Amino acid sequence: MIILEKQSPLVEDLRNHTPDQIAELRLLLSSGIVGRPDVHRPGFYELDGAESVYYIFRFPSGDKVLLLAAWAKGLPVEDDRTEPFLAHR
Repeated sequence: MIILEKQSPLVEDLRNHTPDQIAELRLLLSSGIVGRPDVHRPGFYELDGAESVYYIFRFPSGDKVLLLAAWAKGLPVEDDRTEPFLAHR
């Protein structure tokens, strides 16, 4: 019997997020959390972490994730610098 261990996708940070945010996102992805799909953009998701919410794009192959935006939980999105990425809201 061959056991294949699923590897977490490569995370590419497009906006210079903190190392703690990237580490938390990697932990969420490695634990199998899918997140809430963006109904307006296929492949885009929001993931809830302990302290932050992440807006990501998952490549269809599943081997790469782009971190587009992150904001602290409880903050209105309009008050954050992520607004250009979340104009659909």
